[in-house]
Amino acid sequence: MSAEFVPLEGYEELSPEEMQKRAETVLETLRTRRTIRDFSDKPVSRELIETCIKAAATAPSGANHQPWYFVAISDADTKRKIRIAAEAEETEFYETRASDEWLAALEPLGTDENKMFLETAPWLIAVFAQKRGGERAGQDKKNYYVTESVGLATGMLITALHSAGLGTLTHTPAPMTFLRNICGRPDNEKPFVLMVVGYPADGAEVPKHALIKKDLSEISEFI
Repeated sequence: MSAEFVPLEGYEELSPEEMQKRAETVLETLRTRRTIRDFSDKPVSRELIETCIKAAATAPSGANHQPWYFVAISDADTKRKIRIAAEAEETEFYETRASDEWLAALEPLGTDENKMFLETAPWLIAVFAQKRGGERAGQDKKNYYVTESVGLATGMLITALHSAGLGTLTHTPAPMTFLRNICGRPDNEKPFVLMVVGYPADGAEVPKHALIKKDLSEISEFI
C-alpha cells in the first residue's frame, strides 16, 4: 500500500513571545505535579476520565499501531481484588526480593506494602502494552516500539489528569500478571502501569525527598 498524505492541521505560527509564554504556562502547571498516596474518595466523573484517556491516545507510536489499552476501574469489588493481589506482591518484594540498596533508596519516600489507596481512590486506570495489533481494532500485526509508545501515552495521560486537577500515582508492583487476569485481558497484553487517580485527601502530604529535582544543567546540554 502506497503512502497517502493529507494537509497538516492544528498548528498556527505564533510569535516567539507567545510561544515562550505558553511553554512557561505548561512548565508551571507540571511543576505542581506530585505523586500522591493520600487520596480522597470524592467521586470523579467517567466523562473526565474518558477525556483524559482520549488525550493519552493521541500519543505517537511505532508505525501508528497505538499498542495500548486502558482499563478504567471504579467498581469497588474489582479495586478490592486488585489491592489484595498487589499487596501480596509488594509484601514479597519488601520481605524477600528487594535488595538492601533498593530498600535504602525507597526509605526517604516512606513506602511499604500497604496500598490502601487502591481502594480509596475513585479510579484506577490499568495501562496495557499490546505485542500485536495494528492501526485498526481487531488486527493481528506485529507492533513496534511498544514500550516506548506506551510510555509516551502514559506520560500524556499523567499530564492530562494533572491538568484537569486530579492527583495521580504510578503503581508498578512486579510482577503484574494478576492485573491482566483481574481485568480479563488477553495473554498478548502486558500490564505496563496501574494509575491511581483522584483528588488529594484533605491534609495530604508528600515526601520532602520527592521535591528534589535536578537542575537543567544536570540533565541536558545544548550542542
